[in-house]
Amino acid sequence: MKQIFAGTIAACAIVSTACAADVKIDPAALSQHIKVLSSDAFEGRGPATPGEVKSVAYITKEFKAAGLQPGGDKTKSGRAWTQNVPLAEFNIKGPVTFTAKAAGQTLSWKQGQEVAIRAPQTGVNQIDIKNAPVVFVGYGVKAPERNWDDFKGVDLHGKIALVLVNDPDYETGVGDFGGKAMTYYGRWTYKYEEAARQGAIGFIVIHETGPAAYGWNTVKNSNTDAVFDIIRRDPAKVHAPIEAWIQRDPTVALFKTAGLDFEALKKSAQTRNFKPVTLSGVTFSTAFAVEAKKVISHNVVGVLPGTKHPNERVVYTAHWDHLGVGLADAKGDRIYNGAVDNASGVSGLIELARAFAHSPRTDRTEMFMAVTAEEKGLLGSEYYATTPLYPLATTVANINMDGGAVNGPAKDVSTSGDGGLTLQDDLIKVAKAHGRYFTPDARPEAGGFFRSDHFSFAKQGLPSISFKGGQDLINGGVAAGRAASEAYTRDRYHQPADAFDPSWDLTGFAQDLAIVYDLGRDLGNSREWPEWKAGSEFKAARDKTASERTSP
Repeated sequence: MKQIFAGTIAACAIVSTACAADVKIDPAALSQHIKVLSSDAFEGRGPATPGEVKSVAYITKEFKAAGLQPGGDKTKSGRAWTQNVPLAEFNIKGPVTFTAKAAGQTLSWKQGQEVAIRAPQTGVNQIDIKNAPVVFVGYGVKAPERNWDDFKGVDLHGKIALVLVNDPDYETGVGDFGGKAMTYYGRWTYKYEEAARQGAIGFIVIHETGPAAYGWNTVKNSNTDAVFDIIRRDPAKVHAPIEAWIQRDPTVALFKTAGLDFEALKKSAQTRNFKPVTLSGVTFSTAFAVEAKKVISHNVVGVLPGTKHPNERVVYTAHWDHLGVGLADAKGDRIYNGAVDNASGVSGLIELARAFAHSPRTDRTEMFMAVTAEEKGLLGSEYYATTPLYPLATTVANINMDGGAVNGPAKDVSTSGDGGLTLQDDLIKVAKAHGRYFTPDARPEAGGFFRSDHFSFAKQGLPSISFKGGQDLINGGVAAGRAASEAYTRDRYHQPADAFDPSWDLTGFAQDLAIVYDLGRDLGNSREWPEWKAGSEFKAARDKTASERTSP
C-alpha cells in the first residue's frame, strides 16, 4: 500500500478516534447472536444439516435487519442472499478395523483412540488395505526452494508413510523454515497433499500436542466425523486413500518393536540429510466402507454498495459452521456448539454490518460474508476465492474474524500469523489511534495464518488478515490472557464444551470491532490498494492483476 497512511488515511486515522466513539457496537447484541447460533437447537451448525438451514436463515434475517442488500448468486430478479457452494460429503459407514503387525504380533487400534482416520475423499466406496509396508518420512517436506527433500526418491507406491507434524525447525527454533513460526509445509493439510503427489496409499500424521498446537481430543473430534471437499475432477491427485492421525505413544512403541529409536529419528529428520526409514517387519491393514454424496452448502453474502467506486470492495468474513453432532464427551454431550468458534465471529460480522449501514456510505463497497465449511478445510472461502462473485483483482482486502474476545478488554490486538503485508501495518496504525498496541501472533508455531478463511483469499493473491483480540488484558495482564487462551485450547476448542457462557465479558470484543470497523472504513474511502511485501509467497499472484486496479 503506497504510503497509504501518509495522505488520505493519515487524516482518517485521526478521524478514526472520533469515529470509534461514534460506533456503537452493543455487547448485549453480540451476546444474543452467540447465544442463538451456539444453542443446541442449531445442532453445532454442521454444513448440509438442519443446523445449516437454521444458521443461514438466522444470518440472512439479521443481515436484512441490519440494512444490507443481498450480494450472493445472480437470479432473475437480482441477487440472492447466498452463494451456492457445491461440496462432496464423505462418511465412514460402519465399523473401522485397523491393525498393525510387528514382530509377529498383531495390534488392533480403535478409531478415535489410537488412530483418527478421515473419511477418504477419493470417491471410492470401500477401503481394504492389507499388510501395507510402513515408512517413516520425517516431516514429509519437499521444498526445492529450500533445497529440502525428505523423500530422496524413495518409491512410496503401495506404502503408508508416518509423518511428523509441523516443520523441521519446530524443535530447535532455527533453520531453513523460519524458526518457530510454522510455514505451510508444517500444516497437516500440506502433508496430505504431498501424500497424493508421492503416490503413497496414505500418510498418517504422528500427533504430539506441542507441534500440533492442540491435544488429541481436537484431532479426534475434527477427523472422525463427516469430511467435505470441493467437487474435484480428479480427487486422487490431491488426496491419498488414507489420511489419518496416530497417537504418539503407540507410534513410539511401534518404532521400538522395529528396532528403531523414535526420538533419534525425529532428530535426524530435522536435518537436510535425512532419508526415509522403513519400519522393518511392520505393516498396516485397514478396512471400512465409505459413503460419498454431493451436497449444496451456502455462503451468506450481504453488501453496502459504494457511492463512488462500487466495483471495488472491502470484504469482511467469518465462518458460520462448526462440527455439528459428533462423538460424545465425558458428560455424554454430542453437540459441538462452537460458541467462540465461530458464533462469536458471526455475531461480530452482523454487528459490523449494522454499524456500517447506520453510518455514511463509503466510496467503495463494503461486503459481509458468512462462509461455510471452514472446519472442513476452509472450503466455503476456497470456493468463493476460486469462483468469486466479484473479481478479486478489484477487491481491496479481506478482513477475517475467527473467534471473538470473551474475557474483557485488552490493551493490545493481534492477527493469526504474519503474512507480510501492508494491511497488517494499517491495522497497527488504526489500533494505535484507539490507544491499543499490536502484538505479533503469540503462537507462530501453531500456523495460525494457514488455519482460517483469510488464507483461501491470500492464496489467490488478495491481501488478507484474520483479526485477533489481544492477550494483554486490562484485568490481569498478559498472564491472565495467556492462561485463558491456553485453557480454551485445552478444554474447549473443537469440543462440546465450547458452549455459550452468559458470564462472558464482551466489552473487549465490542472495542475490537470498533477497530475492525475503522480499518474497513478507512480502506473503503481510500484510493490505495494494500500490497504484499517483498518476499511474500502471495505477492506474485496479486501483481499479475495490477493493471486491473485503478491507480490513486
